[in-house]
Amino acid sequence: MYFSKWQACGNDFIIFNSFKNKFIFSSEFVKKLCNRNFGIGADGVIYVLPSLDADFKMRIFNSDGSEAEMCGNGIRCFAKFVVNQKLINKSSFSVETGAGILFPEILKNGNVCVDMGIPNLNSDDIPVKGFSKKVIIDELLNISHENKAYRINCVSMGNPHCVIFTDKIDGINIEADGSIIENHKQFPKKTNVEFVQKISDSILRMKVWERGAGITLACGTGSCAAVVAAILNNLVNNKADVILDGGKLNIFWDKDKTNHVFMTGPAEKVFDGNIEVDYEQHDGIR
Repeated sequence: MYFSKWQACGNDFIIFNSFKNKFIFSSEFVKKLCNRNFGIGADGVIYVLPSLDADFKMRIFNSDGSEAEMCGNGIRCFAKFVVNQKLINKSSFSVETGAGILFPEILKNGNVCVDMGIPNLNSDDIPVKGFSKKVIIDELLNISHENKAYRINCVSMGNPHCVIFTDKIDGINIEADGSIIENHKQFPKKTNVEFVQKISDSILRMKVWERGAGITLACGTGSCAAVVAAILNNLVNNKADVILDGGKLNIFWDKDKTNHVFMTGPAEKVFDGNIEVDYEQHDGIR
């Protein structure tokens, strides 16, 4: 079976064109494909599928085999892939995701701008439990590691995010603290965790622990959530560049007009390949 590997700010994905056969691999095989020692190696697997409500449907699975609602870096790779494969001859189109229908646009410079929709701050929708307030902005969360406590900001961009602002991002144990917060009892569906340092009124530095993937070089929805949280904490204006270990994203929250968040950044093909598949070992459509 043909596949194409793409990366966006170092967040890498194996993409399969399942538009005609609608085939989806088993979770165990996804984990094997994503393994960097015994497989192709990736942060996730993406499928291009048909949609009744949009030009395409995107499904994405994390490296642990779990399915995610959406992925900001993933949808930029998805957009470049379908254009590269000539599956569509438009530079702007619609994609159905687990977070709703999104609208990527391929820009003339090769970057992709995606209308990520309206950020959701309702704690029941994110979901996050255990707080008396419906909007969790700059609230205290105690964690078990070294009896720490963090001021957290909870935002959904179709998937849950816990944004933490810090003055010294390099002093945080991302793996230890990120893992504990991801699995904290107050996040019933787990959460992505972003540690963010303000560099200037228009620049944020971010490190991420992704739900189902661990430490990654970048997170698109996390960058959107970080800028939304930064604006609500009066740290930046309505837009900011987010500097990640894998590159830079520009995030704009059109708070006063549409209330939509727009994400702009690169996506590049790494290589194409083929794998042997025993179809009887997989779930097929699921």
